[in-house]
Amino acid sequence: MASNRIGRINEEIRKELSALLRTVKDPRVAEAMLTITHVDTTPDLRQCRVYVSALNCKDEKDLMRGLKSAAGFLRRELGSRVDLRYTPELQFIADDSIAYGAHILDMLNHVKPANPENENIVLPEDIK
Repeated sequence: MASNRIGRINEEIRKELSALLRTVKDPRVAEAMLTITHVDTTPDLRQCRVYVSALNCKDEKDLMRGLKSAAGFLRRELGSRVDLRYTPELQFIADDSIAYGAHILDMLNHVKPANPENENIVLPEDIK
């Protein structure tokens, strides 16, 4: 029962933080395209790990420093938007799963058949 509640809280925090990240004025954060991939809150609601993936980001360490400096503002705004007994302390963690998935997809799109005789085979998903 408690894990279902934590899951709902995680989803609500993810949704609200996604909206709040657009209001951060720090140029290190505002210039990057950020996606919150996952939120993990402890059962006592004191700590919250926010997994963030950034696209078009030149310096990921600088982005993480910007998020760390904006954590107090984001926590205060989150506390006013989400009705919880405790507003969790936010810890931002870089997540490269989206970039890794795009890399794997690119590799799969450029696979050549091992046997040259099979290069003319058309798969059902390739028929349009």
